[in-house]
Amino acid sequence: MNIKGLKRVYFVGIGGIGMSALARFFRSQGVTVSGYDRTETDLTKQLVSEGIAIHYTDDVTLIDKDAELVVYTPAIPKDHQELNWLRDNNYSVYKRSDVLQWITEAMFAVTVAGTHGKTTISTMIAYLLRETGYGCNAFLGGIAVNYNSNYWSSTNDTAVIEADEYDRSFLKLSPDIAVLTAMDADHLDIYGTAEEMEKAFIQYTANIKNGGTLVAKHGLHRAADLKASHTITYSLQNDAADVYGNNIVLHNGTYTFDIVAKGWSMTGIHLPIGGMHNVENAIVAITVTQLLKIDPAKVKAALSNFKGVKRRFEYVVKTDKMVYIDDYAHHPEELAALIGSAKTLFPDRKCVVAFQPHLYSRTRDLADGFAHSLDMADEVILLDIYPARELPMEGVSSQMIADRMGNPAHTILSKEGLLQYVKAAPLSLFITAGAGDIDKLVNPIKEILENK
Repeated sequence: MNIKGLKRVYFVGIGGIGMSALARFFRSQGVTVSGYDRTETDLTKQLVSEGIAIHYTDDVTLIDKDAELVVYTPAIPKDHQELNWLRDNNYSVYKRSDVLQWITEAMFAVTVAGTHGKTTISTMIAYLLRETGYGCNAFLGGIAVNYNSNYWSSTNDTAVIEADEYDRSFLKLSPDIAVLTAMDADHLDIYGTAEEMEKAFIQYTANIKNGGTLVAKHGLHRAADLKASHTITYSLQNDAADVYGNNIVLHNGTYTFDIVAKGWSMTGIHLPIGGMHNVENAIVAITVTQLLKIDPAKVKAALSNFKGVKRRFEYVVKTDKMVYIDDYAHHPEELAALIGSAKTLFPDRKCVVAFQPHLYSRTRDLADGFAHSLDMADEVILLDIYPARELPMEGVSSQMIADRMGNPAHTILSKEGLLQYVKAAPLSLFITAGAGDIDKLVNPIKEILENK
C-alpha cells in the first residue's frame, strides 16, 4: 500500500505503545486519524490533545466508515466486534507490523531487535540522530523522557524502529542497519520452544537489505548462524568484540567511559543515567551513529543530556536518603540487570523489589529464572500475575515464583497491600518492576515516599 497518499486511517487498539507511534506518524503526515482502545490512559489523552479522536467502547457505529486503511494490534481479542465488522465489510485491514514493513521499504531503516534492551537502544539511537541534526522518524516502544513521546518525525527519510519479536511481527521488516541484542527465550506462548525463537532471530538477520549491516551482541548463542553479509559485534567490556567499552567509571549514579573499536575510538563519554546495562546500550547506539558517519563531538554532547526512557531504570525519587526506581523489567535477565545495577550503584542500602509478573505463560515457563533473579534483592514483594491477553492457568500464580526462591524475605501482597507496606516500612532503595499495570502505582508510591 502507498502510505503517502492516505487521507483517513482508523486504529483498533490505538493506545498501545507501538500503535500510538504509528498514529502519530500518520497525524504528522496530515492524515485524519481516529481509533478505539479499551481504556483511557495518559497516552490516549495525549493523542486526543494532538487531534486524534478516540472512543473506549467496542461499538461498530463509532468506526470511521471512510477509513482507507485500518491498523490493528495482535493483542485485540478474536471476538472484537469492530475488527470483525471491518473485515466482513472488506476494509483494508492490516497489522501494525505491515505498516512498519512499508516504512522500512520506503526509508533507510535502523531496526533494533532482541529480548532485552531494544526500547532503550532504539530511543538512544533516535535521540542521538535528532540531537546531532542528522534527523530521523522514530517509532519507539517507550516514552523518551527528553521529549515525552514515542514518536518524532523528520524530513530525513531515515526511520528508527523498535523491532518487536512478539507474534513474529519483526520478520516483516527490511532494515539497512539491524541491531540484535539478545536471543533469550521469551514469548513461548507464540514460539513454543527456545529453538523456534532463535530461528526467528536468525531470520530477522536474513532480512537485512543488500549491503546492510548487523550490529550484534558479542557471544550470542548460534552467532555462527546469523545471516548478515556484514556484522559488527559489540560488548560492554569484552575486547574480543569489534566495539567495546573501556575505562568505565561510576560517579554518583552516572558513568563516564571510552569506546574502543576497529578503525575508530571515542573517549570521555558521559552517560547521565544509571545502570551498567545502559553503558552497553549506549555503546550500541554510538556504534550506529558512527556507521552513519556522524561527528563524534556532536554525539558526545548529545548523549550527555540523554534523560532515558520512562520505566527503564527511571529514577522516580532520588534524594540522599531515598532512591525509588521504576522499571519495565518482565524477564528474568532484565530483572537481574536491574537489581544488579541498583545494588552496584547503591551498595550500602537495603534493596527492596516489588515485582508484578506479566502473563501466566511467561510465569509458568520462566518461574525458576524469576526466583533466581529476585533472590538478588534483600527483600521481595510479589503482586498477583497481570494476565494481559491470557486467561488464568491452573496452578500458575505468583506463589510459583515464591516457592522457588531461596531468600526467605519475600511476601505476596495486593496492590493496596503494597501501598500500605510503603507507608509503614523504612525504605532507602525501592524498586517497582513489571510490564503490567504496576505503573499505575508509581505516582501513589512517589507521593507516599515524598510525604514520609
